Amino acid sequence: MRIATRFASRTAASSMVVAAALAFVGFQAAGQSASAATTKASSTVTCTTANTKLTVTEVSRPINHLLLKATNTGTKPCYAYSAPYLRAGADAQAPLPWAQETTPQAVVVLEPGQSAYAGITTSSPEGEGGATTKTLGVFFADKKGNATSAEKTLKLPNGGVFFNSAATVTYWQDNAADALVW
Repeated sequence: MRIATRFASRTAASSMVVAAALAFVGFQAAGQSASAATTKASSTVTCTTANTKLTVTEVSRPINHLLLKATNTGTKPCYAYSAPYLRAGADAQAPLPWAQETTPQAVVVLEPGQSAYAGITTSSPEGEGGATTKTLGVFFADKKGNATSAEKTLKLPNGGVFFNSAATVTYWQDNAADALVW
């Protein structure tokens, strides 16, 4: 009986040593992958007007819509947070509201050369007032949802577009189809 107890104790001790060694190796591996993830995350920047090319185009469907495209021209991946802040016309007093129903599940990350899209509803019969405007001011949002400091002014297609109180913009999407369907 005594021999069996010693054997069981040695086996248990050996198992604990093996488990501890495996746990330590796993801990080191986890630390390395966390370090790699931190390095990658720290090399990703916020998308701004300085590291993207912005274009705005009219789309045939749905009517009264524009498509805003932001292409990463930088050398690092960038985060397109939330939605763009848009100023329809030079004398606009407030940005267009964001279409809350288009909130994506995750932040859109643009690798160099990739694009993000935002759909813009310019007007609807339910909207009030309105005017034709020739320019669109674009600001990106930062991680906290604040507008970044540099605005890019784009010329609108066809010499101007009619905006009324129903105008809204979607959150950034990773494809044009999702930006235009809401």
